[in-house]
Amino acid sequence: MGLLVGVVLLLSLAACQNNAPADAPAETAAPIPYLDPPDLNNPAWMTMRKIRQLNTVDQFRVFKDFRFVDRVEASGIMFSHEIVDDAGLTYKMVHYDHGNGLAVADVDGDGLLDLYFTTQVGNNELWRNLGDGTFEDMTEAAGVALNQPVSVAPSFADIDNDGDPDLFVTTVRFGNYLFENDGKGHFTDISEAAGLNHVGHSSGSVFFDYDRDGLLDLLLTNVGVYTTDHLAPVRGRTRLDDQTGDYQYYVGVRGDSAFLGHHFPERYERNILYKNQGTNRFVDVSADVGLADSSWSGDATIFDANGDGWQDLYILSMQGNDVFFENQGGERFVKTTDYFPQTPWGAMGVKVLDYNNDGLQDLYVTDMHCDMWETNQFFDDRREKTRPVDIPNASHLLTDPTSNIYGNALFQNNGDGTFTDVALQTNAENYWPWGVSSGDLNADGYEDLFVTTSMNYPFRYHPNKVLLNNRGTHFMDSEFILGVEPRRDNRTAKLWFEYDCAVEQSDWCLQNNITQPLDMWGALGSRSSVIFDLDNDGDLDIVTNDFNSEPMVLVSTLSDEKPNLHYLSVTLTGTTSSRDALGAVVRVHTGSGSYTKVYDGKSGYLAQSHAPLYFGLGEAAAVDRIDVQWPSGNMQTVEGPIESNQQLEIVEE
Repeated sequence: MGLLVGVVLLLSLAACQNNAPADAPAETAAPIPYLDPPDLNNPAWMTMRKIRQLNTVDQFRVFKDFRFVDRVEASGIMFSHEIVDDAGLTYKMVHYDHGNGLAVADVDGDGLLDLYFTTQVGNNELWRNLGDGTFEDMTEAAGVALNQPVSVAPSFADIDNDGDPDLFVTTVRFGNYLFENDGKGHFTDISEAAGLNHVGHSSGSVFFDYDRDGLLDLLLTNVGVYTTDHLAPVRGRTRLDDQTGDYQYYVGVRGDSAFLGHHFPERYERNILYKNQGTNRFVDVSADVGLADSSWSGDATIFDANGDGWQDLYILSMQGNDVFFENQGGERFVKTTDYFPQTPWGAMGVKVLDYNNDGLQDLYVTDMHCDMWETNQFFDDRREKTRPVDIPNASHLLTDPTSNIYGNALFQNNGDGTFTDVALQTNAENYWPWGVSSGDLNADGYEDLFVTTSMNYPFRYHPNKVLLNNRGTHFMDSEFILGVEPRRDNRTAKLWFEYDCAVEQSDWCLQNNITQPLDMWGALGSRSSVIFDLDNDGDLDIVTNDFNSEPMVLVSTLSDEKPNLHYLSVTLTGTTSSRDALGAVVRVHTGSGSYTKVYDGKSGYLAQSHAPLYFGLGEAAAVDRIDVQWPSGNMQTVEGPIESNQQLEIVEE
């Protein structure tokens, strides 16, 4: 991987030489725009990709006559993600380029879902939903800016069962943060007192009640050491605003060693399971319950694979085998390969869903790093639906090659304790996937997928994926059909940073006798996403956290376009269970079918949200009954008929 990127960078710099007059005075020369590939701002292959997708419309068995419109400007959201230099100006193949998450919750109790964005440089931002599709910045009043730390991932969860969402944020070596919500959207930093201020290369976090005591516990994933101890200022910022201050970050390791970190046991960092003891205090119980894991992990999810009502853990490894821990009665976790003898080698995102409506929980895992092995990833988008053929040898993998899947996996639950990967058969493979969010985008009763995709500087552009569920048989590529691609104003790239050879005096500048500044452009790309009803019109919208750019606020037109739209929005309030009821399984039964969802809060890559469950009901105007399996083990039935097109609260009895 490192050699491949090195070649790309050398080609990029050589192209700059051809464009730059060597004798131009630095003080008078205008910056020379540099794009790699040259059509980065207008990739010709995108047109052919769109045509091929539009030619599949007769294969759809589901409603598709609606669109998503990027209304970020109309929304009032002014947030823009910014990066440390090692993801741009001084690019290294370190895990900084994995980006940041965002999360959703009603932080102030007004019944509207608010948005919290994290960034590497500058303020994280909390945006209050005003209910008409617009938002206002409430970051300063809320007290959750975290101006200096290099943040990674946010999670909303009610840690103290007081009825409001609290906030946990991970960072890269600046310590993690826990904020207690006062119920009105004002937060207090209780990280140290809570015991959650761990300092490391932290990434995703998952709240769940592993021992059924009614309190939410926390799994923290830590990637592994990919930085040095050198703190450096951030120089390559592209956005000027009212954020002031000198931003610092820990400089990444050089060369291939970052992405060969799994070769060095001394650089492993263990994942941590924290038990909630009540009174907002957490303790590390990893060793006590047998959860010993040092995977190069960026994220994880709860997953009751055996259906016994206890929350198991599926922990991703971006450089090796994923790890499954079976929860044995809330007392111990046992690592086992019985359920998943093969897993993706380069896993990045994960989501539990019932994709075929058989009432069983399936598991979708995206694999980013295996797509980095092949050189043709840059030139032939038609190979996106295949898996890599140039597989490194076992000495690189450090795993048994037969234990790996080299691409995305969609693990279909067979109902007998076994799972079958059906990603290729169901068209769930794609290039450069980061995270995945699921939701019934066309309200037909089947879960659809939104996969954040692309790489950014110094790679080519790649479109996000919308996979419409074709009635549980397979997924249809739909991003061009639904208006997600091309992006707003047909943008595929932006100015990444300015590199002034007159100032930098780098070896490359000197060797090529270049004294002019260069405008270095990079591809746009999303990292994390959330799916929720942003404007309360009965359909699901999508918001992204893009990399070194503003987000997309993709508002659906489904409620305007689909006659007889039927849905049900369900909120859960636990009593014996934790108030959040994370881990609950909800089954909605109608005359035309049954629909099963797990309330895990897993809204996308590097994110856990606090939002209702959305059930598209197809043609059903009413629900016959709802069955809830609470995290406590309690079973509850809500008898119908229940009218559609409403938000229903279910309180544990």
